[in-house]
Amino acid sequence: MSLFGRSPRGGNTGTAVLLDIREPHEWQAGHAPGAVHLPLSALAGGDGLPAAARSRSVVVICRSGNRSRRAAELLRDRGVEAVDVIGGMRDWAGAGPPVVDARGGHGAVA
Repeated sequence: MSLFGRSPRGGNTGTAVLLDIREPHEWQAGHAPGAVHLPLSALAGGDGLPAAARSRSVVVICRSGNRSRRAAELLRDRGVEAVDVIGGMRDWAGAGPPVVDARGGHGAVA
């Protein structure tokens, strides 16, 4: 699967977006820099993707990988090119990439 979005005319619309579907308190404690936030509860309730994630491939992340798997399935059912991050933010943080809090400081996975 390509990690690049495609426009209806076949052009590249940019790199994939990392969509964090954890709840607000989890997001505020720590998330990947540059990620876009949309809680799974909102997505499952019918909310559409944030503008920053539209017309792009989506890589979905949660804390451990369970919710992101469900979210990726929901998105694919809606015609979005989506994959989930196995192991979630726990594995992300364990591998060493940065985690920032709501103020942009050093964050922690909640």
